[in-house]
Amino acid sequence: MLTIIMECRDNEAELAQTLSALVIGAVQGLVRDVIVLDHGSRDGSARVADAAGCRFLTNWDMKDVVRSARGDWLLLLEPGARPLAGWVDAIADHVSISKNPARFLASRSHRRPFFKRFGRRTAPLEQGFLVSKRQASATVRTGMALADVASGSGVKLVAEIVPAWAVRAMRAEIAD
Repeated sequence: MLTIIMECRDNEAELAQTLSALVIGAVQGLVRDVIVLDHGSRDGSARVADAAGCRFLTNWDMKDVVRSARGDWLLLLEPGARPLAGWVDAIADHVSISKNPARFLASRSHRRPFFKRFGRRTAPLEQGFLVSKRQASATVRTGMALADVASGSGVKLVAEIVPAWAVRAMRAEIAD
C-alpha cells in the first residue's frame, strides 16, 4: 500500500532513527517497501538500509524510482524525521477516503522558536509528503529531487511528525 522514499548523504544515524519509527507500519502491513536514494554517502548509510531491508540506490532517476515503487502511495521523508504515534492509522484513513496529497502536522513538542518560524517557509520535506503513485508519476521529471516532488500542497494528516532538524538539534545538545 505505501512506499517510503528518502534521500540521504552521510545520514547513517538519522536513517536508523527514521527506519526504526517506520517498523510499526511494516508490521501492520501498511509499508510495502522503503527506497533510500543515496548522494554519495561515505558512512554506514548503506549498511543501515540493507539491515532494514531497504532498497539502497546509488545511481537513480526519479522517474524510474517512482515507477518501481511497490506501493500505490508514496511517503517522502527526510532521514531523521520520525512520525509519532497514530501515523499508521492516519495514513490508512487518508488513503481510503482521499486522493489528495497530505502532510503530517508539525509536532507540538518540536517547533522552531517563534521568531524563527515567523516569515520562514517550511522546507518541502519537513512535514513529510504523502502522494499517490499515480499523481507522482504524472509530475515527476528526470533530474528531480524528492524536495521537488514534495513542493506541492497537501492537506494535513491527523498525526504529528518530529522533523529531521529537531532530531539533529537534540543530538547536538546532547553532544555539548
